[in-house]
Amino acid sequence: MRPEMVGLKQSSLVLGKHSGRHAFIHKLEEMGYKLGANQLEDAFTRMKALADRKKDIYDEDIEALVDQEMAAAHDRIKLTSLTVIAGTHGPQRATMKLDVDGQIKIEEAEGNGPVDAVFNCIKRLVPHEAKLELYQVHAVTEGTDAQAEVSVRLAHEGRSMTARAADPDTLVASAKAYLGALNKIVM
Repeated sequence: MRPEMVGLKQSSLVLGKHSGRHAFIHKLEEMGYKLGANQLEDAFTRMKALADRKKDIYDEDIEALVDQEMAAAHDRIKLTSLTVIAGTHGPQRATMKLDVDGQIKIEEAEGNGPVDAVFNCIKRLVPHEAKLELYQVHAVTEGTDAQAEVSVRLAHEGRSMTARAADPDTLVASAKAYLGALNKIVM
């Protein structure tokens, strides 16, 4: 049976935590990605980490993972860790560790909701005057374990910079997208 017989353009192999390096490389080649040895190792490690967090890895997950890795390769500001405390009794609190030009910085901030707390934490760690123009969240795939893809647009001195990031944790994706846009501004 060919994929076209059931309305598909091509076969869609789903990867998971038991998928090997060869299957991952084949999937990347099938999707048109040509990565160097180091990029491939990093992408494979990230795919395995993602597979530990969600049951199935779809093409869209791989695309988001590889595109994000390639976009963040030269970032001056990188997320190292994030912890958020949220619930019905506020205020919400975020604790974040960033690598800023090779220097580790840690900060804590409160906000009117968990995303606000995360963004306030970034503003304390990397003081800036950029204004948030856009914040959007979309599911990359279906299911409760789907990756969230977040888009953030920051405006600074007449320029607008947009970045996207994906992660199974919406707050981590939000922080990475904000940092992606901020990295574009500071470059």
